Amino acid sequence: MADQTVPEPVASFLDAVNRHDEAAFLDAFAEDGAVDDWGRVFTGREQIKGWSDGEFIGARGTLAVEEVEVSGTTITVIGDWRSQHANGRSRFDFEVDGDTLTRMTIREG
Repeated sequence: MADQTVPEPVASFLDAVNRHDEAAFLDAFAEDGAVDDWGRVFTGREQIKGWSDGEFIGARGTLAVEEVEVSGTTITVIGDWRSQHANGRSRFDFEVDGDTLTRMTIREG
């Protein structure tokens, strides 16, 4: 079993997601940050917000962390995602630059 301690900045990001805190969610990303949701890529805060309004924060999503892995600047979190849009075990790969997320990639867990 992988360590379940989520390093920063991903820990604060997931806390914001689980609180449905849209401002903190968006602020976690670099200005040119991106979300890759099963191959659909949303770049920049405006596109990320548009996607999130329907499928992430706006869908009241929460993630129960099950596994955490760190490899270089990539933090991988696998857990049980629950929302009004989609549910199930999901894998989130976060590319991190200092205290900022540059990319979040979502795939099947």
